[in-house]
This record gives sequence, structure tokens and C-alpha cells, in this order.
Amino acid sequence: MLTAFHKMHGLGNDFVILDERPAPLPLPPTRVAALAHRRRGIGCDQLVTLAPPTLPGADVLVRFFNPDGSEAGACGNASRCVADLLYRQQGLDTPVLQTRAGLLPATVDAASGLITVDMGEPRLDWRDVPLAAAMDTLSLPLPGAPAALSMGNPHATFFVEDFSLLDRGAALENDPLFPERANIGLAIMLAPDHMRLKVHERGAGVTEACGSGACAAVVNAARRGLGARLCTVELDGGALRIEWAANNHVLMTGPATASFEGVVDLAAYPS
Repeated sequence: MLTAFHKMHGLGNDFVILDERPAPLPLPPTRVAALAHRRRGIGCDQLVTLAPPTLPGADVLVRFFNPDGSEAGACGNASRCVADLLYRQQGLDTPVLQTRAGLLPATVDAASGLITVDMGEPRLDWRDVPLAAAMDTLSLPLPGAPAALSMGNPHATFFVEDFSLLDRGAALENDPLFPERANIGLAIMLAPDHMRLKVHERGAGVTEACGSGACAAVVNAARRGLGARLCTVELDGGALRIEWAANNHVLMTGPATASFEGVVDLAAYPS
């Protein structure tokens, strides 16, 4: 079964995009994990599928899968890549993506090559993250007292002086406090409107960039009184512009890059 795919990345956070709009594809978790494998598959931080939308106003239904085969609710960098792909394929410069996190409107600026995605409202209640018990999401009972929220997927942001805590990323991701695991962000505030960020992503490990993690870090910094609501976030792969707007929506702006296209024999991978 030869299936076309697109390989894209947002600041080095890379994705395999498969198109299920013509017909559904057989993609159980074992096959997703095999395709995402860096040595034995195509290799990616997340596998993304496109399907016909089921909600009015949406242009495409987008699903995001971690390299362990589990499904994520949102991915900022992948959302920019999908918006760029729809612009190049269909000329849509304001596509609306249907995701588990809701409808995400995007704007493609062809002149600058930058794409803005409205990532929606941050979810600040402990039930929405989710956490294992009722508590203040502004300061969790963990060493370092991270702040937590959901951007369609769970995030915990530690405000640190250095990145030594990154060695504990896997343990923190799987802490019992997070029943659905969590993305672990380490943020160094360089100025109120400028931060340096590294993220250990749930199911993937440390990646070169995490768009939803950048959104979470800026919101949590503003909640803590550490940063402005408009902030440049420097990640290993480059910079994102994040704005927590007055309407409570989080806007993420950055590039998307097409790496290559190819075909893959899905039947050659475990089912």
C-alpha cells in the first residue's frame, strides 16, 4: 500500500503528514510508532493526519500522534505546517483547522513566510490540565513549583536559572501528578518580553521546538508576574512570537518549512 507523505518542520520540530481526505488509512498506534522511528521508519517528532472536517467552518480535521503512538490534542508547530501545506495546495491563506483542542484559525503571510495560529484559550483549572487532584495550577507541589495549564495538551512550566533539570524530563513527564503525562517546559526569563525555553515533550523527549509549550510558558510567565503577554520565545530551533491577547486567546507566529515528499508502503510496518 503505497501512500504519499509530506515531511515538514517548524523550527526543527519535524512531522510526517499523511492525507486521509481521499480515504482513511490503517494507522494503529504500533504503525504510527514504527513510522516515527528515527532509524527504522521515516522519523519524526509527531505524525499528523489530515481528514475531512466534521464541524462547520473548518477546512480540515487534523490529528496529532506522538512517536510512541499515543494521540496528542494539539501541536502548535505542526498546525503551522498544516496551514502552510493547505496554502500551497489550495491557496487557503486563512485556513481553519479542526483539532481535539477545538477550531484553530490560521493566517498565512506569504510575503514574510510566517504563519500565525490562534491556539485558543489556555485552560487553567486543575481538571482541564488534567492533574490528579484539586490544586492551584499556578504552583504545583513539585520541586521547583511549576505552573500548569492545558493548551489542548498538558504543560508544566518550570522557571529556572539553567537547564540542568532537563535530565529529569522523563520522570517529571510521568509523575503521578499528571494522569495523562505532561509536557515539561524549562523557561529562563531573559527580559519580561524575551525568554529562552526548552521542552521535554510527552512521548517524544526533548525537541528542537514546541509551539504549544511556548504558548504555555508565556501564559504561565504572565500569570506569575514574570513576563509580558507579548513575548519572543527562543527555542533550540529558532524563535516564536507568542501573544496572550486581550480576548484570552493565545496567538503563535513562526515559520513552517517543507523538507521533502515521498511515498511509504504502510503494509511494511507493523499493524
